[in-house]
Amino acid sequence: MYFETHDGTRLAYEDYGQGEPVVFVSGAMLNADMWEYQIPYFAERGYRCIAFDRRGHGRSGRPSCGYDTDSTADDLAALLTHLDLTGATLVGHSLGGAEVARYLYRHGAGRVARVVLLAAVLPYLKQSDDNPAGIPEAAFDALTAAVRADRPKWMSQQLQAYFATHLGNQVSPGQAALTLDQCLSASVWATLQCQYAVFHTDNREAVRAIPVPALVLHGGADISAPVEVTGRKTAELLPGCTYQEYPTAGHGIYVSHHGEINAGILEFIKN
Repeated sequence: MYFETHDGTRLAYEDYGQGEPVVFVSGAMLNADMWEYQIPYFAERGYRCIAFDRRGHGRSGRPSCGYDTDSTADDLAALLTHLDLTGATLVGHSLGGAEVARYLYRHGAGRVARVVLLAAVLPYLKQSDDNPAGIPEAAFDALTAAVRADRPKWMSQQLQAYFATHLGNQVSPGQAALTLDQCLSASVWATLQCQYAVFHTDNREAVRAIPVPALVLHGGADISAPVEVTGRKTAELLPGCTYQEYPTAGHGIYVSHHGEINAGILEFIKN
């Protein structure tokens, strides 16, 4: 299924089950297929599960522009409007978490009951005078240079650290290959533009303004979104949130710790 977003870009989405809506917002380079451990779990427990492919990703259109976080948050708004959703739980992974926060900041919480920020790249990654614990710009430049030089090689080299397998997380070769395929389904242009948005967008004000109950879940071994820069800082800016840190989890927490993650999200929704 498809819908047209604010600038006419055609985006693919999937819709399963019936009941209270749960909208899954994928991380950068990933698409709706990343939620294979979540969508059946929640649909079988009486929830309507919706996921979509970000512009430039998966089966969606590949425009040349609109990859800034404001625009992709507006894409999320277009989906919620297209389906006329209310009382939704928004579950955002990585960049998806930033888009969830930005959506609420730009569009309000009229359609949203609660949010789950899963390994989210919030509130602000870039090192600056008022964010000294952030990531130096030289590190970001090195990352994008590696992507430009050999994107498949760079992504394949990240997989074990992505799942933090060195800490005993069991991820099959097939699952690792599937994740790599999902990431490579994004256009190289979208990959670079989304990485730019992830690094340079300051969402501190948006996080402080989140007006609905929030569950923040993060891995202590996350090298893509280091917890001391992201999850813990987000919890500090949202003193009313529920924060859970998983010491052995990496950025691929939605796979490696899916049993614990799913149970935690379900309890949060029910309460």
